[in-house]
Amino acid sequence: MTSDKKDNVSFDDFDEINYPRPEDCDFDQVVESAISRRGLLGGVLAMGSFATLGGALVPASARAATDRFAFNAIGISTADDIIVPAGYKAEVIVRWGDPLFADAPEFDHATRGTAESQERAFGDNNDGMDVFSHEGKMLLVANNEYTNRSILSVTGDNKLLDEGEITKGMMAHGVSVLEIADVDGAWQVVKDSPYNRRITPQTDMALTGPAAGHDLMKTAADTTGTTSKGTWNNCGNGVTPWGTYLACEENFNGYFSAEDEAHEVAAELQRYGVSSRDWGYSWASIDERFDVAKNPNEPNRAGYVVEIDPTDPTSTPRKLTALGRFKHENAEAVVNNDGRIVVYMGDDERGEFMYRFVSEGVFAPGADTNSLLESGTLSVAKFYENGTGEWLELTPETTGMASAAEICIHTRQAGSAVGGTTMDRPEWITANPNKAEIYCALTNNKNRGVKTNAGGNATPVSGPNPREANNYGQIVRWWPENADHTASGFTWDLYVLAGNPVVHDDAYAGSDNVTTDNMFNSPDGIKFDSNGLLWIQTDGNYSNEGDFEGQGNNQMLAGDPATGEIRRFLVGPNECEVTGLTWSPDRRTMFVGIQHPGEDGNSHWPEGGTSVPRSAVIAVTREDGGLVG
Repeated sequence: MTSDKKDNVSFDDFDEINYPRPEDCDFDQVVESAISRRGLLGGVLAMGSFATLGGALVPASARAATDRFAFNAIGISTADDIIVPAGYKAEVIVRWGDPLFADAPEFDHATRGTAESQERAFGDNNDGMDVFSHEGKMLLVANNEYTNRSILSVTGDNKLLDEGEITKGMMAHGVSVLEIADVDGAWQVVKDSPYNRRITPQTDMALTGPAAGHDLMKTAADTTGTTSKGTWNNCGNGVTPWGTYLACEENFNGYFSAEDEAHEVAAELQRYGVSSRDWGYSWASIDERFDVAKNPNEPNRAGYVVEIDPTDPTSTPRKLTALGRFKHENAEAVVNNDGRIVVYMGDDERGEFMYRFVSEGVFAPGADTNSLLESGTLSVAKFYENGTGEWLELTPETTGMASAAEICIHTRQAGSAVGGTTMDRPEWITANPNKAEIYCALTNNKNRGVKTNAGGNATPVSGPNPREANNYGQIVRWWPENADHTASGFTWDLYVLAGNPVVHDDAYAGSDNVTTDNMFNSPDGIKFDSNGLLWIQTDGNYSNEGDFEGQGNNQMLAGDPATGEIRRFLVGPNECEVTGLTWSPDRRTMFVGIQHPGEDGNSHWPEGGTSVPRSAVIAVTREDGGLVG
């Protein structure tokens, strides 16, 4: 990293600094298409086209009669605290640096810990998570996506000065597995539980699926191409029907570099943003596998979904190459009517694609499940203006690639080859538990209709991406043909266009179900509860000014797909992202993740005073002990 790199430059922006995107030369063709941009937006916002917004046609009286919310909406907040509705309370369960073992020290605000203490403590910047009930125990599994180097380092100047600080940062990445228990009405970590463990960038992994053993996966340290070390930058997650956890590797590219910054990496790696400069972590200085000049195949071994068995602390995590290699957001697994496993996934970068995996085998409770996510068909989504779409299979025949292994390694190139729809940063995908209906948060895309994606594919204003220079985001949903998740066809619409009706009176005001009382930007994490309410978490602009005036800190809202109504439920502390959501088995506790509070230096949550801001998992409960969600 060069000295002019700013700490607040996002992964996407840093990638574009390394590899600038050309202007989107196809924009004029979009304007002249049969369904013009203005016509599409007018139809969406006025409910006159096929691409209607769910519930927006329902009269207000009907919405009131079918109110399924168990809370009153709250307003925005700019306080450095958690805000929840009256009758609810939020308590911290575990924070970055909290020890998982009795012999590990408590977090030290002066030093921010050491590499040794961090390896035995809860990791930093928790994101996707879930809980598992096992033999009467409650196991929480949480991704630890990345670190804020200016907070992690005692220098506070965004420079990791020695090997100890660099290693500490590395150990703060990965996944935390910990037992938690409700003790006298308060959730807490069970220290020294045999299930507690940290999975870090140095943990042994098994490579599975078509790419395992391929020449592009082989390195000097692993001449077989079947094992690897570690996982990092895990964003969203998923859960399998057989009770394992899926951690999703996202911005893996930002950790590779070369001692010679003039070194030019292969074009295949450039598509993923890999370059001679990392994002400032300096891992190559302590582990040469992150030096892309010395180990050009190492980046091919990152960017996968990782399966972890939280109930077996001796198990080896498995990288599932059959699910493709890209900047995974999350992995939403469903069991199709015929028993096959279908996994929906988004590639979280401007103008990248949405994918679907369909297993070759079928799921049978109690039978061996190892092969289910090792062999199957990977497809990319194509959306059409008329509200229909199809899944385009990625095979050697359709992509022109030599093998399934190459498709699983160069998945972005495969999606480009068949003409997948370039999306506005596909974030979390979630399936309605009560019907064959799937939702995807398209968080934002300032390059929509302006620049191509990293592969040179046009990003026209069309279909589920209906606004140029989209800074607000939207949520698209679709229904598989005949309620069959393996079908090639589907129909789609937009559930909500986020926006700001205070500032705008056009498409950027948002859809009809966005008002001055519930407006938000950048939907990111989304998840259904068992009642079929859609919970929406945001990771957007919290300046509360300009285009974002009146939107406050990042937040969590709940939406009713039947009526389209959306209500704000929770607002996070300053400069945080609200991300990661799950429930206790009895649904009396909602677990919510709070990531990177104070990333710009303006928070001391959760401990207040002059303390170091720390990412954390909170438990939200009702004061009357009732169900939450």
